[in-house]
Amino acid sequence: MKKVAVIGAGTMGNGIAHTFAQFGFEVALVDVSQDSLDKGIATITKNLDRMVAKEKISENDKNSTLGNITTHTELIEGVENAELVVEAATENIDLKLKIFQDLCKMTPDNAILATNTSSISITKIAASTNRPDKVIGMHFMNPVPVMKLVEIIRGYDTSDDVTKIIMDTSKKLGKVPVEVNDYPGFVANRILMPMINEAIITLNEGVAGVQEIDTVMKLGMAHPMGPLQLADFIGLDVCLAIMEVLHDGLGNDKYAPCPLLVNMVAGGRKGVKSGEGFYSWTHGTKDLIVADNFKK
Repeated sequence: MKKVAVIGAGTMGNGIAHTFAQFGFEVALVDVSQDSLDKGIATITKNLDRMVAKEKISENDKNSTLGNITTHTELIEGVENAELVVEAATENIDLKLKIFQDLCKMTPDNAILATNTSSISITKIAASTNRPDKVIGMHFMNPVPVMKLVEIIRGYDTSDDVTKIIMDTSKKLGKVPVEVNDYPGFVANRILMPMINEAIITLNEGVAGVQEIDTVMKLGMAHPMGPLQLADFIGLDVCLAIMEVLHDGLGNDKYAPCPLLVNMVAGGRKGVKSGEGFYSWTHGTKDLIVADNFKK
């Protein structure tokens, strides 16, 4: 397997494209927006420059990685010769189903179709295709070039052969793949998101402030980042979407998203991507400044 298409040039998409390209795969990065593609390539270039500066790769490695990536605004041009497609579009079930239906028409019959979804059912996505045995989840962690874990999620019909190929491919990327079954939130987000939601509830009830909650979890639980800061990095809209999937899929009110999270997303406060969440990110990500609404 050498030809990979990545759908979506956002944070996860460009990170996935970077990782495959760095390990010698021919990568077609696809997005409907040329501006998003340009920003994605700029991000990949910046990250590669950082690796060169740290002497983790050479200048030739950087150029080879960039040379392995082509960009496309037309889906059919990007995927027509793909052996593996990794979808990393917005976490929206209707959009993903439409993409996978289109992929069935545009890709070779033997192409494996993977999704980077963080919570949506692989079985449901696979059922919209004509090859459910070749549909699988590849849930990368952010930042993709750095984080070792890949959750490999088997749908109900995913074949053993496809699972083995994707597990082996993940290892070739220097990752540690972990096979899990198709339940809401899989493993990572079924455990992580309720913790983040509980941190937001703790803030909403006035038990402690933003920095206090994050400090307790960093110093008391040895977490490298507090849950509210992490929520800002993930995107509060993404956190909300995952909590809604957990709540709907598991039918338990303990997974109901905190009203504060719902209101923040409705008000456009989505974390780093919007410039403000629990922290203010308008001056970058170096200094943690608690957002005005949460200052004592």
